[in-house]
Amino acid sequence: MVEHTTPLTNRTRVTTVRKILSESETIRTILIEDKQCSKAAPGQFAMLWVPGVGESPMSLSIMDKQSLCGFTVKPLGPTSNALCSLREGDRVGIRGPYGNNFTPVYGSSLLIGGGTGLAPLISLSQMLIERGGHVTLILAAKTRTELLFLKEAEHLFQPPRHQLIVATDDGSYGFKGFASDCVADLLKRERYDMIYTCGPEKMMRKIFDLAEAKAIPVQASLERYMKCGFGLCGSCAIGPYLVCADGPIFNSKQLREVSKEFGALRRDSSGRPIPV
Repeated sequence: MVEHTTPLTNRTRVTTVRKILSESETIRTILIEDKQCSKAAPGQFAMLWVPGVGESPMSLSIMDKQSLCGFTVKPLGPTSNALCSLREGDRVGIRGPYGNNFTPVYGSSLLIGGGTGLAPLISLSQMLIERGGHVTLILAAKTRTELLFLKEAEHLFQPPRHQLIVATDDGSYGFKGFASDCVADLLKRERYDMIYTCGPEKMMRKIFDLAEAKAIPVQASLERYMKCGFGLCGSCAIGPYLVCADGPIFNSKQLREVSKEFGALRRDSSGRPIPV
């Protein structure tokens, strides 16, 4: 008799919420105990399950390499709302980690994160700084009250070797304007070996186009509707790729291949194309 086993990554592990951090009026970082995801790399994601509600993909924002991992969640749908309502000691299910991760480079890097898209970029920033690179982070939000990880970023980015730029759409803090406006201004006078970005897809598309004009490579974290998380259902297709299995991190070559969809279209739960 042949015994079939499920990889540990794909099994739902029920674990405990250890701590809840309030990042803004609505956004929470949920720290849970899970050895597998605590060893994930920046850019990877996990599937979080709230019993009786549902399961959703979430980027990892904290990995202590021992037992704790964290997810920064904005309440948008039933599962994310339920996650933001969890309390310390509650039980939650987790699968993963899934997907690829950001590839660190030596030299000069520009990182741009908008909203909860900053989640994987803080840990990536720390990795790049520890490797001795020159790192610039654009921390962007619509308004000052929605800025995430500002204290953590201020602690990490010590000038003059590293630069932290804060941008708000309404100008309530730092640079006034969109993150892409800030990037356009920087690229007039600076050169980078790599641009990393995570956040609203229209923002990332504008940044990608700016980088292409300067022949600067990009790594972007994409998001699509997911059911399985490991390439089985095909619901997260973009061009010839599956975001869960081939991503979520896509390089410039791949982004060119999906340029008709990137920043323009995604698919709903039934597979129909809808605007981003």
